Amino acid sequence: MSTRPITLYEGPIESILEEDLGTLSSPSRLYGRVWTEGPQVVIRYYEAHPLEGDKVPICAVARLGKGQLRKRPESKPGIAILESPTAMVFVVDAFR
Repeated sequence: MSTRPITLYEGPIESILEEDLGTLSSPSRLYGRVWTEGPQVVIRYYEAHPLEGDKVPICAVARLGKGQLRKRPESKPGIAILESPTAMVFVVDAFR
């Protein structure tokens, strides 16, 4: 696991699953949106694309441990600098 910071920009995001998520096997691609306003980033995923197969609609969020997806202080508006390039993804019933 890498510990270098990562820069996220407000808008669409494409991520890769490093571990299986329910019936989705890694390395499926996840598609969603990033919001950078506030002290931490919000990432919601709407669609998954398994390596073999068709795209699947999903409802999932990215989360980290204690600090969640807390932005570093030097983050500018519309941009979030995070400590880690990895996060856990959780399937949810609905977005809040």
